[in-house]
Amino acid sequence: MIDETAEELREMRTHSSSVVAVKAARALRELDDQEFPTVEEYVRALERNSRALRRASPSHASLVTTQREIVNAVRNADPESVEVAKAETSAAVDRVVERVESAKHAAAEHVAETLDDGATILTHDYSTTVLEAIELAAEGGAYLDVYVTEARPRHLGRKAARVLAEIDRVSPTLIVDGAAGYYLDDCDEVVVGMDCIVDDTLYNRVGTYPLCATANDTDTPVTVAGSSAKIVNGEGFRFENEFRTASEVIREPPEGFEVANPSYDETPTRLLDRVVTEDGVQTF
Repeated sequence: MIDETAEELREMRTHSSSVVAVKAARALRELDDQEFPTVEEYVRALERNSRALRRASPSHASLVTTQREIVNAVRNADPESVEVAKAETSAAVDRVVERVESAKHAAAEHVAETLDDGATILTHDYSTTVLEAIELAAEGGAYLDVYVTEARPRHLGRKAARVLAEIDRVSPTLIVDGAAGYYLDDCDEVVVGMDCIVDDTLYNRVGTYPLCATANDTDTPVTVAGSSAKIVNGEGFRFENEFRTASEVIREPPEGFEVANPSYDETPTRLLDRVVTEDGVQTF
């Protein structure tokens, strides 16, 4: 069953990394239904399956960090029986899922507090944290104009625009990624999510880097929002980009040229004004 979940994770490359981390954490509960003669064999199975889940979606830092946390919690507990080991696993999964989900909400609340009535913002891709922040600000009485980039791959910005269109007091406008510079002078702020931050680099949906660089040139503040589980140091984690099919860019088979379709790009954190997590605001 965990193999099936790993395959699902491979297909969830355009989903929120928090959603992926939660699904992977819950998948480890499937070991409850299996029999193990010793604690050592159970822990080995836990480690093996956790590695399979991490390999299925290696670009999602929150998946990697939460999986390691669960395995380490069981190993450090030094359980005296398989039953206790399973109970430790279940408790660790519960803690991880609760923290990831509550962290997203807390980060969204912090961002919402900074969105003033009448503000115009620009967002990129489909970040559930950013969308919740906008909704919370609107529920609090703020009227917001939001430019939404289409966002490659899979034009996830279109999905974001449809969600925003259902929120009272929010007026979304869908634009192509290349038009961001045209509209930035009209914007008070750029607000984007994050796949992860590793050391001094933000990894996020492709198009984030040119957007942040242009915002920096136009003196438009850039805010990045997400769970602190997505912020890691380089030790033990190496971001792996994903390249999607050429058919998402051009329908007919290319003749005489190659098509490259990366999912993510790298943005130096020096181009960011602040990162907002459940712990509050970090400025740059």
